[in-house]
Amino acid sequence: MDIKRGGSQPSTKGPAEYFTGTVRIDPLFQANDPARTAGASVTFEPGARTAWHTHPLGQTLIVTAGCGLVQRWGEAIEQIRPGDVIWFSPGEKHWHGATPLQR
Repeated sequence: MDIKRGGSQPSTKGPAEYFTGTVRIDPLFQANDPARTAGASVTFEPGARTAWHTHPLGQTLIVTAGCGLVQRWGEAIEQIRPGDVIWFSPGEKHWHGATPLQR
């Protein structure tokens, strides 16, 4: 058993090569073999977003606060809100982030 106490893991700033604007990453858990799932809480300041990217095994987003935007390559931008769960398929090019003004 491994217990990670709340606040015991340091936050990091979202690196400029992956994010625009101000982004804070708080690690929640890392994958332990044989598991491949890791989790983080990512906070986007208004207007901040990721660069276009993909994930070889897909990505699940769970919106816990604020209003956001997501877009799949070649599709329209969609608004997301607290309680929404978004799944991007493996290799699906996409971005996600906060609306310019939090509502």
